[in-house]
Amino acid sequence: MLSIFRDLAIIFIFAKAFGLLARKLKAPQVVGEIVAGLVLGPGVLGWVKLSDFLSICAEIGVILLMFSAGLGTNLKELLKTGPKAFAIACAGVFVPLAGGTLLYSCFYGFSSVGSPQFLTAVFIGVIMTATSVSITVETLKELGKLKTELGTTILSAAIIDDVIGILVLTFVMGFKDPKTNPLHVALSTALFFVLAVAVGFVLYKLFKLIDRRYPRSRRVPILALALCFIFAYCAEKYFGIADITGAYAAGIVLCRLRDSEYIEEKLDINSYMIFGPIFFAGIGLKTNPQGVTPALVLFSVCFVLTALITKIIGCGLMSRICGFKGRDTLKIGVGMMTRGEVALIVAQKGLSEGLIGSQYFTSVILLIIVSSILTPIILKLLFSKDEQKTITAAH
Repeated sequence: MLSIFRDLAIIFIFAKAFGLLARKLKAPQVVGEIVAGLVLGPGVLGWVKLSDFLSICAEIGVILLMFSAGLGTNLKELLKTGPKAFAIACAGVFVPLAGGTLLYSCFYGFSSVGSPQFLTAVFIGVIMTATSVSITVETLKELGKLKTELGTTILSAAIIDDVIGILVLTFVMGFKDPKTNPLHVALSTALFFVLAVAVGFVLYKLFKLIDRRYPRSRRVPILALALCFIFAYCAEKYFGIADITGAYAAGIVLCRLRDSEYIEEKLDINSYMIFGPIFFAGIGLKTNPQGVTPALVLFSVCFVLTALITKIIGCGLMSRICGFKGRDTLKIGVGMMTRGEVALIVAQKGLSEGLIGSQYFTSVILLIIVSSILTPIILKLLFSKDEQKTITAAH
């Protein structure tokens, strides 16, 4: 029992230190936390072993992250978003999904539809579907382009992209049992979301009354957290879909509350200080660099290139079909290619369900680092070229 306190102290200190270092290097803080886990794990120092207790804390961390993502969704904007953003998001999911499936099959052999190896190939594609636009948003804000049609389209498409990605994850997860009936998976998934909407509407009205009567009181975040865990439990227990899908749905239910930001702020204290660092460091602890082979390095490089190129192609081509012209199509594609927490959460879920091995976290971590570095650089170059062209034309 005492070793748990020692491990927690070491994880928190290293995760914070490496997180701050990553921020100094203009990389996402989560990258630093993952590297902290790598350093502490069996591949380097070997100071911390991923115990059952830490694994449970990491799972809670995933649930809280997805609940927070749901709470942070602007449902009004999501519903208002036109067909352009929806079409771009669909292309941004299905082109990487196909690319990832094909990539894995080329490396490890093609297999029959429904076989375990085919599901692993599809899941590699599912990891590639996730979009994290936090880096893109900061870059567009810095360039003064966030409120433009282009910036709004990227932001809206990214939100829809994550929703579609979660649906695809849910559907693929339903096939992990070889005896699973595809129709049963589809019906279970559809039934969950129908009930989530119906029950969610009633619960939203109830929470709205509580929120009005007790504004900015602690009871609201506590009840919201309970709702998150109930949705997560019911999603997996009764519908056979991922618990993170339930947590995300619970966040969507409450995202339009007046105090939704207050709820998110209170829950982020637990997530940011305790469960988040354990989750991200836990990914590093599961990844053993000593197990990295030349073949895996080659796969990781191809994985990163495929993930970046398929996002640019899918989103770029669809944006051209939707009426965007010139470099704007490339800007949308580049803006959508960053990956972050959602990709890690999807990979973690695949590992826990036996769909992929822990060695593939190397590929995912590399993708997050490369996309986080390249996206702001390429976006700034594209916008600066347009500005130079405008100045030249004016003269």
